[in-house]
Amino acid sequence: MPRECSIANALGVVGERWSLLAMREILLGVRRFDQIARNTGASRDVLTVRLRKLEEVGLLRRELYEEHPPRYEYVLTEAGQALHTVLLTLMAWGDRYVTEGPPPTVWRHRCGEIMEPVTVCASCREPARAEDMTLVSAAQREAG
Repeated sequence: MPRECSIANALGVVGERWSLLAMREILLGVRRFDQIARNTGASRDVLTVRLRKLEEVGLLRRELYEEHPPRYEYVLTEAGQALHTVLLTLMAWGDRYVTEGPPPTVWRHRCGEIMEPVTVCASCREPARAEDMTLVSAAQREAG
């Protein structure tokens, strides 16, 4: 039996290329279907299926912006907005280990510096490094 895991659960929702690229576009402020299709390169039929799934699982909602004919744009929910840090971290990994040359895009933080995402422990604020962590199962956590 496969290990029960939140990574696997999350990948069941967003673990497909076109879903993540659609989320990237919406996080960048692109809200309309034609623009999302153009910027991702996804075919219209594939993108339609992916956007419907993202809506069904609660990452997006459609809002009517034109009545005749009815046209919708995609708006992030709280859960969808929370993917921003995941995509930033994935982008940083891609910049370092996959993309040749300088990163194609960067984010500037409000402090004025280029944003470099770092995952830290919420309690001590030290970087989250694999060698500093120990896996605790749900049963161990409940046992105290």
